[in-house]
Amino acid sequence: MNRIPQYDNLMKEHREFLQIPNKPTKHTNGIVQRYQNPVVTAAHAPLHWRYDFHAETNPLGLERIGINATFNPGAIKWNGNYVLAVRVEGNDRKSFFALAESPNGVDNFKFLDKPIELPQTEEPDTNVYDMRLTQHEDGWIYGIFCTERKDKSNPDTSAAIANAGIVRTKDLLNWERLPDLISNSGQQRNVVMHPEFVNGKYALYTRPQDGFIEVGKGGGIGLGYITDIENPVLEDEKIINHKVYHTVYELKNGLGPAPIKTEEGWLHLAHGVRNTAGGLRYTLYLFMTDLEDISKVIAQPAGYFMAPNYEETVGDVPNVLFGNGWIKDEDGKVFIYYASSDTRSHVAVSSVEKLLDYVKNTPEDGLTSRASVDAIVNLVDNNKKFY
Repeated sequence: MNRIPQYDNLMKEHREFLQIPNKPTKHTNGIVQRYQNPVVTAAHAPLHWRYDFHAETNPLGLERIGINATFNPGAIKWNGNYVLAVRVEGNDRKSFFALAESPNGVDNFKFLDKPIELPQTEEPDTNVYDMRLTQHEDGWIYGIFCTERKDKSNPDTSAAIANAGIVRTKDLLNWERLPDLISNSGQQRNVVMHPEFVNGKYALYTRPQDGFIEVGKGGGIGLGYITDIENPVLEDEKIINHKVYHTVYELKNGLGPAPIKTEEGWLHLAHGVRNTAGGLRYTLYLFMTDLEDISKVIAQPAGYFMAPNYEETVGDVPNVLFGNGWIKDEDGKVFIYYASSDTRSHVAVSSVEKLLDYVKNTPEDGLTSRASVDAIVNLVDNNKKFY
């Protein structure tokens, strides 16, 4: 059977593209190092997902299935490689999950042969996205993601219901679907599993809200518990990280990946949303909770940890940074995987040492303009002998 005439050239160009090295940017604030290129884009999608290579059925060599975006990846270190569970969105607006892996975590990411064939519940998912991966002490790797279905009670064609879907695996290849999360909240998005048992129960960070878009009286980062993961009924849910007026998490906030355990506390990466004249602005922020009482916030710097730079503000949903995957290496280096403007995935690199320093020693939000000035004046006074 003959191949399309463009086959050899397409494959050559794609191999060369995947092998482009990624370099750190010139400027850094000392806390986190960005890289020049995104790590996963729509162009990274394998050609055999997009093209029919058979000349008889595709004589003009046209792309048959379009890929629009690759973003919001979960992340895990597996068999020595850095593996991302990428949200891949087709031109049809449907998202699905696919694993991409790299030997060094900053470039040469390649998708596996096929996307994840996600098992379905009795009511199939209309759309799925934003999987968080957690390697739990029970021996399973859990993937918790948002499952979206049509709100059949509302005739509006855009009305949807969001909940947390749950899968688990022991090899990243074979996935077992568990029942969707059962909770008392109207809708659940951005649900993340804690990597350790808490008093014999599974702990889940949640973001309860009243509607699909509108938070309503809900919102904030919650914490609840599940006794039996195969019957995932959420118990004792309470908000542990609140929305606050005139902050970067004024409108919405939600946890990103599972927290990183350190000697001083659990490090958390979260997203905060505020409204602006130009629309919603998503940034990333950090906080730390107590090692023994994971509901107790013990440190939270003011403002954002990372915000979109100029190039990152452009995309399908502008002015958005969203992060739901990070990897801590044995040497303490931390690879932070984030997406910009719902379009592409990036990496930034820091370390546990730097992140702890940042979280503990950056001033907290004083919640007024004068308090912000006072923090700067204190720093100026402390620095006088150096200038």
